[in-house]
Amino acid sequence: MKKYLLSGILFFLYVAAAGQSRVEKIIRASMDQQVTCWNSGQIECFMDTYWNSDSLLFIGKTGVTHGWRNTLNNYKRGYPDTAAMGKLNFTILSIRKLSSKYYNVIGKWQLLRSMGNLQGHFTLLFKKIRHRWVIVQDHSS
Repeated sequence: MKKYLLSGILFFLYVAAAGQSRVEKIIRASMDQQVTCWNSGQIECFMDTYWNSDSLLFIGKTGVTHGWRNTLNNYKRGYPDTAAMGKLNFTILSIRKLSSKYYNVIGKWQLLRSMGNLQGHFTLLFKKIRHRWVIVQDHSS
């Protein structure tokens, strides 16, 4: 019985490690890039991980925003300088494969700022478009 249990656990760990697939690593790297860009005050660089399309969907505390440019403009209005931007940190709670073209990411975000810290949660939908994984939907609160 113990032998089968151990074999099952080892198989699960192997599958879980394999489950942190190349795509999951790409998504984590993409989000690390966002943090690096944000923390250096580069909102346009931060937005590079989003789908540059009018079909991008962003849902935040002020409602629904359609489009990459509109989302960028909202970020610039809300965070006009590096003091307002603060230092960003993400904690990824889960990355789940929905299909060969879609992944769901759930996590927490935190901004450390001298004017007061902010924090919340997010749900991201990543899609593979033209051989690149990009955020096509972001619900941050």
